Amino acid sequence: MTTVNPYLVFNGTCEEAFNFYKSVFGGEFQYLGRFSDMPESDCKHMPKDLLNKIMHVSLPISEETILMGSDSNPNMGEVNSGNNVSLSIGVSSKDEAETVFNSLSQGGKVTMPLQDTFWGSYFGMLEDKFGFIWMIGYDSVEKQ
Repeated sequence: MTTVNPYLVFNGTCEEAFNFYKSVFGGEFQYLGRFSDMPESDCKHMPKDLLNKIMHVSLPISEETILMGSDSNPNMGEVNSGNNVSLSIGVSSKDEAETVFNSLSQGGKVTMPLQDTFWGSYFGMLEDKFGFIWMIGYDSVEKQ
């Protein structure tokens, strides 16, 4: 089943914002990882003051929707109002991930090719030809 979840990107206030959202919606974080949790080779060019910032957080807010977010990574470009919300698409297979990713990227720009990631997803990012940012992911195992 394909799911669509909002993905919010912050300029250093992700943890504060998600603690606020948690107080509003209730529940517990499904995942919270910091940039320092990345393999050293992936974060070696990152400023030291960002290592404790949020790489990814997910907060289920209903049975169908997970609010996701992160602090901006300077290696991915500047975050401004308007480009700080993405659509995260969860699919049910690697083949479906490739089909959706390849279709959406037609005429657009791939910012992270589909690949197996250290956090266990088959994942990629792109900007479509209309300027919208998409994250496509397949998780073969349900995350704790």
